[in-house]
Amino acid sequence: MSTRMSSDGPYEKLVSVKMSREEMEQRYQAQKYYRIVLLIPTLLLSLMVLQTLLLPRPLHTHSDVCTDPCRLVLLESIPEGLDFNSSTTNPSIYQAWLNLIGEAQSSLDIASFYWTLTNKDTHTHEPTADLGEHILSELTRLSKKESGVSVRIAVSLPQESQPQEDINILSNAGADVRKVNMRELTSGVLHTKFWVVDKKHIYIGSANMDWRSLTQVKELGAVVYNCSCLAEDLGKIFEAYWYLGEPGKRIPSHWPASYSTLFNKDAPLQLPLNGTSSTAYLSSSPPALCADGRTQDLNAILSVIDDAQRFVYISVMNYLPTMEFSQPKRYWAEIDTQLRRVAYERRVRVRLLISCWGSTQPVMIPFLRSLASLSDPKGKLDVQVKLFVVPANPRQKEIPYARVNHNKYMVTDKVAYIGTSNWSGDYFMHTAGSALVVNQTSAQSTDPTVQEQLQAVFERDWDSAYSSPVNQHTDFNIVC
Repeated sequence: MSTRMSSDGPYEKLVSVKMSREEMEQRYQAQKYYRIVLLIPTLLLSLMVLQTLLLPRPLHTHSDVCTDPCRLVLLESIPEGLDFNSSTTNPSIYQAWLNLIGEAQSSLDIASFYWTLTNKDTHTHEPTADLGEHILSELTRLSKKESGVSVRIAVSLPQESQPQEDINILSNAGADVRKVNMRELTSGVLHTKFWVVDKKHIYIGSANMDWRSLTQVKELGAVVYNCSCLAEDLGKIFEAYWYLGEPGKRIPSHWPASYSTLFNKDAPLQLPLNGTSSTAYLSSSPPALCADGRTQDLNAILSVIDDAQRFVYISVMNYLPTMEFSQPKRYWAEIDTQLRRVAYERRVRVRLLISCWGSTQPVMIPFLRSLASLSDPKGKLDVQVKLFVVPANPRQKEIPYARVNHNKYMVTDKVAYIGTSNWSGDYFMHTAGSALVVNQTSAQSTDPTVQEQLQAVFERDWDSAYSSPVNQHTDFNIVC
């Protein structure tokens, strides 16, 4: 029997082999695809880790909570002879300064506009200068090497006509003094007024390093004890002044990370303040001095006004919707517009208590009249303006640059704002200033909140005999 080979037998074997190779190729490609698919999550995870490492850290996380037992005390200087028929009183700025000097163990940093703690610059032999001279004496003692305390003073570069004796006394005793030429840097001045003690306690407010700020000028400020969270943050603002006080320094185009802050209007510091839950942050001006995360002082003010639901009370020495010191003259309406907006759109009650004294600019009165003219009971527009006059007897009238309400604060139904700047455009655009913003709306304590205490101060002054309403008939020359 013969064997017959099919003509298609070898072809069938070839196809069989060929198909096997194709199947192998397909399997290889499939495995390769699956490997790539499996690698994608790993690659994505790697990219996320790399992004976390390379991008800057967020300015705030909810874990940024201060646990220090922070205690805030509202302070005032009430001029000699200014008597209120009110139970609203606060400790003196003088006593708080003495307390801070006594607390200092390692460091004291002071940011200041000018120094006249002695009576020599006025040539008046005024006995109430004793308090300022006592502060200077204590600071001189603290500046000496044997005290073990590092005293640093950042002061606005004095003009030739300005007294420098206090600064020289402190420098000779051992204090480090740097004069910051803000005029050259920003065309402004260093107008800030604050202390940082042991990176633990702070003072901030309207009072200059001037004996009159303790006895002849109405001032308001705050001291915060045992609060390293706030003190370290305020210290960063001081360090910017200190850096700029070095000869030849210029404002960096971008401040190094060491000057940045985690705390601002959008992400305030959470802290226990006077035993109750609170939030707070520190603002600064001008914009060129604000490092990453720092809320500009103007933006803080606009935010506080915008957040108000029922009322906005403001007490400042000067209020001008202008660039006060600029040439040519410039209108500047940011704050003014914000006040009008909340009064009209949300019917928020607005009160302005503005100082009236020998150095008041007459041009301020028409702007105040304009604001006051918004008031319309039928339309539920409630905007009122008053002028505050500190009385002076013949002896007190002889004291230059005294007898004025120098306050620089705002209080709303939610927030207390304690600042160092007058309210005109130059102070926020060119001049170095700072402020403390405190919110205690979630407070559980039965004790008055900082906001309630500040509201009581405003209402005491507003209702006092020293305040008079501004209207279309107000005569500046008679009132002031």
